[in-house]
Amino acid sequence: MNTGIWTVIAAAGSFGAAALLGIWLIPFLKKIHFGQTIRDEGPKWHDSKKGTPIMGGFMFIISSIVIGSLCLVLYHKFGVEETRLLTAKIFSGMFMAFAFGMIGFIDDYIKAVKKRNLGLTVIQKLILQFVAAIAYLVTVALFGGKTETFIPFYGMFDLGVLYYPISAILIVGIVNAANLTDGIDGLDGSVTFFMSIFFMLIASFVSKMGVSIMAAALAGGCLGFLVWNFHPAKVFMGDTGSLYLGGYVCALAFAMDMPIILLVVGLIYIVEMFSVILQVLYFKATKGKRLFKMSPIHHHFEMSGWSEVKIVVMFSVFTIICGSLAFILVVNGNYRIPAFVG
Repeated sequence: MNTGIWTVIAAAGSFGAAALLGIWLIPFLKKIHFGQTIRDEGPKWHDSKKGTPIMGGFMFIISSIVIGSLCLVLYHKFGVEETRLLTAKIFSGMFMAFAFGMIGFIDDYIKAVKKRNLGLTVIQKLILQFVAAIAYLVTVALFGGKTETFIPFYGMFDLGVLYYPISAILIVGIVNAANLTDGIDGLDGSVTFFMSIFFMLIASFVSKMGVSIMAAALAGGCLGFLVWNFHPAKVFMGDTGSLYLGGYVCALAFAMDMPIILLVVGLIYIVEMFSVILQVLYFKATKGKRLFKMSPIHHHFEMSGWSEVKIVVMFSVFTIICGSLAFILVVNGNYRIPAFVG
């Protein structure tokens, strides 16, 4: 069977599974009263969202892992057997994403049970997140992973022992940036959908079809979730979903030895994160003045009169531009395409 078919099957299957899961999951979350709490300092019109079910991220978590894993197994059985290292990167990457999702689940559970917009402390989250990131990096190293990373227009560059602390910090940073991007209906799911599409295309170009299948499963899952999450949202992904998305896109980039490409494809994540950092620093430096009307920056545009749909569309267009640039950087960037085994 043509290897590209498995990518299509992964995307379509994950979309269908995520969309269908919403039929059962949303009423279940309402039944157990797992509803959203709203920040006091957030936009006042978000008060109407109070009580909307959270933890909808389980839709794409289940669909991407189950459908993605099934397609990967069948691809290896009937398609081309990939290297043992790449296979280890893919499946350990899925496990890492799931671990981040479970950290988010704990956070969401505490919020839902205590009915307040506070979950795990910042320190608790960071400790658990670094444990998940380090466990992934150690697993890959045990399977023979190298410390090389792709640098556009240069090729592969060996970071040596610095690879591990830099990678752990990058993973945790991207995961939290993805979490900050989840603030309005459909935003995080839409941005990550387009990121997944470009990772799928990049992986296909560098002949890592297992990663392409993995990316397709995430893209399909995000799209299936958006059936229920696009404005007006009937369910939110919660930290369960947003932390999982951050972990998953990191797994895609690291599986191809391209962590630096995360900074291009996921530039919206980065902008969201730095808008919060800059807001805090500016507020402290000026003793109370604000750089943005509200952070993360999607709330600044909301406070400036943009509708949620307009913000989602514009941020998605920006992600498409960033993804296109990332693809060009890989195509023209001296990437060494590895050989398959089998």
